[in-house]
Amino acid sequence: MNFFVVLNGKALKNVALILIAAFFTAWFLYIENLTQIPVFSTKEGPKAVFRGENGVALTFNIGWGDEKAEPILDTLKKENVKAATFFLAGSWAERHPDIVASIAKEGYEIGILGYNYEDYTELEDAKIGQDISKAQEAFRKLNVKNIKVLRAPTGHFDERTLKIAKRYGYTVVHWSIDSKDWQSPGVAKIVENVKKADNGSIVLLHASDSAKQTEKALPLILQEIRSKNLKLVSVSEMIANGQANSKEIR
Repeated sequence: MNFFVVLNGKALKNVALILIAAFFTAWFLYIENLTQIPVFSTKEGPKAVFRGENGVALTFNIGWGDEKAEPILDTLKKENVKAATFFLAGSWAERHPDIVASIAKEGYEIGILGYNYEDYTELEDAKIGQDISKAQEAFRKLNVKNIKVLRAPTGHFDERTLKIAKRYGYTVVHWSIDSKDWQSPGVAKIVENVKKADNGSIVLLHASDSAKQTEKALPLILQEIRSKNLKLVSVSEMIANGQANSKEIR
C-alpha cells in the first residue's frame, strides 16, 4: 500500500522561513555571546582579572597624546572621584612626567600598559619580557612605586603573557565592560555602553587623545553608577577586597 503526503505550499514556505529565522537568531546570539566570553587564566596557573565582587573599577588606558588626560583628571576631581586606575604606557609616561605626577598626586592607582603599544600575542616571550622590563624602568625613574597590575597594550594576551607578567610580579587586568569610547560613538552611546555596569564590573575607558568624548560622558557615567549605590574602587582594592573572577585559557 502506498501513502502520499500532500503538503500545502504556502504552509511549507512559512515553516521554512521560521526555521531560517530561528537559525540566524541562534547564530547571532551565539556570536554575540562568544565575543563577550573572557578567556583569562590557565587552569592552575596565573590569572587575569576581568571582574571582582565589590564596587566598580573605572580604568583608563593612556598610550598617546597629551590633550585629553588632564581634562579627564579635572573632571574626576570635580566629580569627587577618589578611586580609579590608570594604565599607562611606559613610553608615554616618559614623555609626560607632569601628567603622571598629577595622576599619582590625586591618589589614583597606576598600572602598566606595557612600554610600546604592541600586541603581546605576536611577540616572542623574550620580547614581552623586555617590553615589561622597559616599562618598569620608566616608572622607577618617575618614582612611581608599588605597581601591582598590568594590562596588555592591545588587550590581547595569552597564557604566555600571564606567566611572564606573574614572573615580573604583576596581575594582568582585563575588563568586563567596554565603553568603546575610543571609537567616538557619541556621548549617549558611551554612557549606554557603561550603563550595564554592576557590582564587580571593571570598566574600560581611555584618556588618550582618541577619547574625544570621554570627558563629557564621565559625569553621566558617574551619575548612573551612583544611582545604583555602587562604590568606586581601584582595581587593586577590588582584588584585595573580594573574589576576582577568571576563566580558563587554552
